[in-house]
Amino acid sequence: MASFSSLARSSAIMTAGTLTSRILGLVKASLLALAIGVTAVQADAFDVANKVPNTLYMLLAGGVVNAVLVPQLVRATKREDGGQDYTNRLLTLSFLLLAVVSVVATIAAPILVWLYSSGWSPEQMALATAFAYWCLPQLFFYGLYTLLGQVLNAKSSFGPYMWAPVLNNIVAIAGLAVFIVVFGTNAANPHTLDTWTPEKIALMGGSATLGVAAQALILIWPLKRIGFKYRPTFGFRGVGLGTAGKVAFWTFAAMLIGQLGFLIISRVAAGASVPGEGNASNAAYTYAYLVFMLPHSLIAVSLATALFTSLSKNAAEHDTEAVKSDFSMGVRIVGLINAFAVAALVVLASPVAMVIAGGGREQAMAVGLVIITMVFGLIPFSANYLAQRVFYAYEDARTPFFIQLPQIVFQSLAVLSASIFPKSVTVAIIGLVMSLGYLFAMILSFALLSKRLGDIDLRAIAQAHVKFLLAALAAGLAGYGMLLFFPDFALSGQWQAFVTTAGVGTVMLIVYIGVCFLLRVRELHSIIGLAAGKLKR
Repeated sequence: MASFSSLARSSAIMTAGTLTSRILGLVKASLLALAIGVTAVQADAFDVANKVPNTLYMLLAGGVVNAVLVPQLVRATKREDGGQDYTNRLLTLSFLLLAVVSVVATIAAPILVWLYSSGWSPEQMALATAFAYWCLPQLFFYGLYTLLGQVLNAKSSFGPYMWAPVLNNIVAIAGLAVFIVVFGTNAANPHTLDTWTPEKIALMGGSATLGVAAQALILIWPLKRIGFKYRPTFGFRGVGLGTAGKVAFWTFAAMLIGQLGFLIISRVAAGASVPGEGNASNAAYTYAYLVFMLPHSLIAVSLATALFTSLSKNAAEHDTEAVKSDFSMGVRIVGLINAFAVAALVVLASPVAMVIAGGGREQAMAVGLVIITMVFGLIPFSANYLAQRVFYAYEDARTPFFIQLPQIVFQSLAVLSASIFPKSVTVAIIGLVMSLGYLFAMILSFALLSKRLGDIDLRAIAQAHVKFLLAALAAGLAGYGMLLFFPDFALSGQWQAFVTTAGVGTVMLIVYIGVCFLLRVRELHSIIGLAAGKLKR
């Protein structure tokens, strides 16, 4: 069982890296909005092109690598050579598959852009395809980054994996800054569809891909520092890759249906993109999803990454009680943070949208509405993410597949129905549907996990979340009350929105912590005790 103190230290290192990366990511998003806009057709063209390699990677390899590699490497350490030969063969096979898929995907750029768009003009399709040729090589580097990062995680070296994206953002920010200096902002020099030269496209798409490449290659250095030496090793039969193949198959199947669901979301959202109307569409969805993922990435992903190695070791040793204890602790700590995030983002959705994407009041309110509908699903999304890691620790990817299947069917049918509503609210309805889907998946995951492991401390988890939500309600009312004193200031400009977000957010955090303290939330007391150096081990 992972100790709270060691888990907190590992999570803090990763959270610091993720926070730095996310802050730079927000800077990058703001520069991108300044450079090419948010609700303009060229913004949607670049968004789809730059999103395709990421979504394809998550479909073809991302979930597979995350589910397979750490448990397999942990079990391989029991071999005579410490798992070195097994690791080399697994990495070699993965590198080959990534290279082949990346080349094929780049060649198929026009088809992929067509799949992820809907109702676009030939000019917009041509621009998105040109961007895609530059962006699709990211697929290989995303895979390389995850493979090398999971090797580090399996060896309990968590920091580099979470800090590497910082370099990606720095490179991308530099590229956007050069673009703005050379070609101007969208407001000063509108980058309409007929203004995109090969040089402009290469700078915009190429700098994005260069950042992802830097993120992957920087991990070679920490691997050398911990003594890992990779040697290409071929011959993939009879070395124990069968179990990994079965887990990979079910994980791939789950990612496939997940991406089919995302494909429907992308096409329905793209249908809301109408020149001159400024509706929330694909780019607005991406900005809202960036905000939604921020607290999840900071806390849930960092904590799950630190827990996954411990969960895999305990599962391999059949220590069920340790697995249940780690899971319960993880869900409660993540819930403590996410409950505040929900309250803060509901109250400050529009100012946050303006801080990230700039633009006027109408744009901020359009993106803010999407943020609100998405963020209601944050708590179940993160809780289900942790539950999946327990299944994966037991080399069970089949159960998560059958959890995700009905979730995606429900979400897809509901998203398709969103197209009958006015285009101005299409993406907001998509966000609400996603939240309901996350809630359904969490309930099903917890039920199946309880059936497999026995009591997973559901009463303690539920009681803790009731306290979290009461404190979040108090914080939300305090924040909303503050906004009533200056309703126009918050959305009168980007710096005003930042001041509002920082000021109101700070007050909400103080209220939230205060109420949690009064309600005797033990997770908060543990964190305070650790910070003060008084936690009893």
